[in-house]
This record gives sequence, C-alpha cells and structure tokens, in this order.
Amino acid sequence: MGFLSWILFGAIAGWIATMFKRKNKGGLLKNIITGIIGAFVGGLIFETLGYSGVTGFNFWSIFVAVIGAIVFLTILNILKF
Repeated sequence: MGFLSWILFGAIAGWIATMFKRKNKGGLLKNIITGIIGAFVGGLIFETLGYSGVTGFNFWSIFVAVIGAIVFLTILNILKF
C-alpha cells in the first residue's frame, strides 16, 4: 500500500475504533495515527495467533486494524495517556 492508502486506511480504522471506545473521540490526525498503530498491533496479534495480518486495503485488514486500535486505545486508557 502507498503512503496515501495508509493515511486513508488509518483514518477509517481509527475512526471505527474510537466509535467503540467512546471516551477517546479525537480529530482526524488522532484517528489516522491510532489506525496506523492499530494496524501494526493488530497484525502482530493476528499473526501470533496464526492468522494473516494486514494484507492490503480490504475488509479483513480493516477488521485487523480496528481490533489492534481498540487494544491500543485500551492500553492507553489503562496507562492514562
């Protein structure tokens, strides 16, 4: 995926994750960063469990990124950042 694809992908995944974690609403930049970090975290989690991680711009990858972003936001809430 190209740079612009990662930004769009991060924005979508970050926005969906913040909708699940209602306390963490933020702006576009926060959603993009959350989604990109979530894609990385979700990829690590799913590959550790034996599934494929982020494979491109598709529904599976968005699912993986959203799960990773939710995990990331939960850890941030626990650490109170």
